[in-house]
Amino acid sequence: MTSDCAPRSPGTLTDALSHGTLVLDGGLSNQLASAGHDLRDELWSARLLAEDPEAVTAAHLAYFAAGADVAITASYQATFEGFGKKGFDQDRTAELLALSVGLAREAARRADAGRPLWVAASVGPYGALLADGSEYRGRYGLSVAELERFHRPRAEVLAAAGPDALALETVPDADEARALVRSVRGLGVPAWLSYSVAGERTRAGQPLEEAFAVAADADEIIAVGVNCCAPADVPYAVEVAARVTGKPVVVYPNSGEEWDARARAWRGSPTCTAGQVGGWRRAGARLIGGCCRVGPPTVARIAATLREA
Repeated sequence: MTSDCAPRSPGTLTDALSHGTLVLDGGLSNQLASAGHDLRDELWSARLLAEDPEAVTAAHLAYFAAGADVAITASYQATFEGFGKKGFDQDRTAELLALSVGLAREAARRADAGRPLWVAASVGPYGALLADGSEYRGRYGLSVAELERFHRPRAEVLAAAGPDALALETVPDADEARALVRSVRGLGVPAWLSYSVAGERTRAGQPLEEAFAVAADADEIIAVGVNCCAPADVPYAVEVAARVTGKPVVVYPNSGEEWDARARAWRGSPTCTAGQVGGWRRAGARLIGGCCRVGPPTVARIAATLREA
């Protein structure tokens, strides 16, 4: 599953999770914005796949340099429908989706880290296409079958590009999770399923026991967990995910600030610290990093804490 330009690893990402804890990167958009890129566009960071791919590679490289073992691609907001609105045809969109994996691989090659480095292709929720904060609410008014038809073509293209895993991430709704699990069947690439949660429920309001049960018997899903949530929401989610599924748990919360979708701005103060990750690891987390507003300095501290442990 790895490309010729990627550092070789013993076995697969699934094998690696059975032997230890891996460090995820942080928020890709955070690093791109810090480098001076204007992301005020419906395509968000995916726009740079077409306009400035070298910037995406540089952002991945910054996280590998900080100690991340896994890079998540810039395909979160990259969809056939979203690029279509901007005038890209299906062939060009497929090229850009595949490029997102290639850019992360190139960053891994340049990092020359002396350790296995991995690439997870981001498959964001339907709400990311709408670019109106719907990924924090769910309940789009679409059926599971309709959502599967939306996700499957993108998942197929990303899987064909050869990532180590698909990251089904920031999922607000158990119904969409069902669609995503169906959409990755038979693709030959493992995936993790990661919900966006609020307290003890998904953003759409389902109990986490019900939400994580969606993936319990899915062989394609190698890890389950949460991302793009408050750090305070992580401990309960880790406990429930591990208990309900028996799978490794993935966690990458936001900084602790809150996104104001109407004002398109972050509010509050950061609360995500490296001191929290030890407890998450003891509870079953095996993929640990950060999401929105978590940059390379925090990832470096998370990496150092986990490696000391």
